[in-house]
Amino acid sequence: MRYITITTWEIADGADYDVALSAIKEKRLPALKDFGASRITVVRTTDRTSAVITEWPDKATRDAAELKIDEVRRSVRREDQSRMTGEMKGEIVADV
Repeated sequence: MRYITITTWEIADGADYDVALSAIKEKRLPALKDFGASRITVVRTTDRTSAVITEWPDKATRDAAELKIDEVRRSVRREDQSRMTGEMKGEIVADV
């Protein structure tokens, strides 16, 4: 069954959103695809925040990538001037 993670992110005060997004699109999103994600959507929610919706083929694929994802998240904070503010995850139970 397909599995989704939704993470929320905030860029540092004074950081340029477009610069941060460019780095994320070039480095972070391809890394998630390499870990097995089938689709990644970034939604800008305010001037400084985003939500990232990542779809995985199943929970096992997401769980297998956990350590790599944690490593990416640590580097995002250091390199991209952003921090994760929340996470939700679960299996897709309905889809239209």
